[in-house]
Amino acid sequence: MLSSARRWLRNNRTPIAISVGVIGAAYVATQYVFNKINDARERMSSDRIAKENLRRRFEQNQEDCTFTVLALLPTATSNIMGAMNTEQITYEIQQIKGSTKGQKSGASESTSPPSIADTTMTEDDGKSLATSASIHSESGIHASQIASPKPFSAAAGQDGQQDAALTPRVSRKTKRQLWDDLTISAITRAFTLVYTIALLTMLTRVQLNLLGRRSYLSSVVILATGSQQATISLENNDDDNPEQAYGSDFDTNRKYLTFSWWLLNRGWVQVMNRVKSAVRTVFSSLSPRDLVSFDRFSDLTMEVRKLVEGSTAVERRQTEWLTFLLPPRDQEEEVIRQSGILEDNSMQGGAVSEPSPAALRRLLDETADLIESPSFSHVLTLALDAAFETLVDKKLATEAFELPSQSPFAPPESMELRHSKLILLPKILSVLTRQAHVIGNGVPNEYLQEMETVRALEAFAAVVYSSNWENEIRDEGIMDSAENISRGELETQLLQPLRKGKQQKDVEESIVMVDSPGGLEDAWEKALQQMS
Repeated sequence: MLSSARRWLRNNRTPIAISVGVIGAAYVATQYVFNKINDARERMSSDRIAKENLRRRFEQNQEDCTFTVLALLPTATSNIMGAMNTEQITYEIQQIKGSTKGQKSGASESTSPPSIADTTMTEDDGKSLATSASIHSESGIHASQIASPKPFSAAAGQDGQQDAALTPRVSRKTKRQLWDDLTISAITRAFTLVYTIALLTMLTRVQLNLLGRRSYLSSVVILATGSQQATISLENNDDDNPEQAYGSDFDTNRKYLTFSWWLLNRGWVQVMNRVKSAVRTVFSSLSPRDLVSFDRFSDLTMEVRKLVEGSTAVERRQTEWLTFLLPPRDQEEEVIRQSGILEDNSMQGGAVSEPSPAALRRLLDETADLIESPSFSHVLTLALDAAFETLVDKKLATEAFELPSQSPFAPPESMELRHSKLILLPKILSVLTRQAHVIGNGVPNEYLQEMETVRALEAFAAVVYSSNWENEIRDEGIMDSAENISRGELETQLLQPLRKGKQQKDVEESIVMVDSPGGLEDAWEKALQQMS
């Protein structure tokens, strides 16, 4: 039997060798395919987790922007309210009216709080406006608390309040001159606050997303290296970990963020001057006896916006906003000193760590480029549209003109009221005066909430967050830490879509950002296409 077996093996050794080779090759190929499938599955799972963590980090970054705006806005509001003290002008008109009544009746001077409704040109006008709400009842400001306008000085403001309470100031202006001042002040103050909160929102989005991008790129490099910590570094669930969220150069980041001081303390003055000039041009022809329709006031508001922002798309792109948001180079060191960072560092003891001038310069230059980009002016216009719609179409329409709230199913009669219903100008000024406090100090801030519903604002933030990565890698030396990674592999990781989930009506939406190493404008165009 053994001999027959040997004979059979010898006669069939070629087919047997071929069969064994085929089976072995099939086994090796099968193991190879299984290994590749497992690797692909693990890689897909890792990428999915990394993208989810990145999405969550981006969402947290945008929430940080909202809280930052709410924290900074009271500073600008205080300055604007001090420079344009509409309540003081109202009180001066009230004093003139009270002194006139005192001369006629021999009665003592009235100590009631000022009201635009009661501060009228004539007694007949006063009766017609008796139903208008007072400044005291709506904004909580009593006549004894109103001081002469003394902006930029809190101590002087307190002294002024005491002087005003003890010795009422007698205005040298006529009643008509005071009415003209009141008209310009009430409208300018409300509009200036709208522009300021919109500019502060845009600046904060640029700043925090530029800093967040550095953390994003560093995490992508870690992910490309296959580090076990890659998915952890992309996520930041702890608010007390600023280095993980915005990079490790704390001093540079801190000084960069303090440049918002310029808008809060200097830039708003330029905004106010531009708005005031436009308001004087448009509203100077109105008198307190004029009857104004809702449509006419809306048209006048749009004329002011055209003078401030530009009347065409080309003019809006060419409008200069940079001087409002960032100081000239020769005043940058002054801004850092005024912000108090140097004093804080010296009080903590030890040597003051100076940031890299190149790093801070690079951040400021890119911020300036973003502010001067057409996409910035486009998004700013949309944010202003949302804010002015809230102020005019919602607040003024319902509180001043007493129109029903607009809806797609509104009856035709409500549209006719917009054309036919007329009210006196002081009633509009009264609502604008109250709304100025809501714009600057409202909690929650309805105007900021309306601006943040603009989808283009989130798209712009995502473009800033994910664009210009090549320069960031080169300038920050990220590539030095990833020298073992091939260029193609790193680009593949960097160009992964950044998806921003938006939970509205349980629908998951996404904005796909940069998918090619193009510039800001290419990325912005792709973001707009994704939104459309």
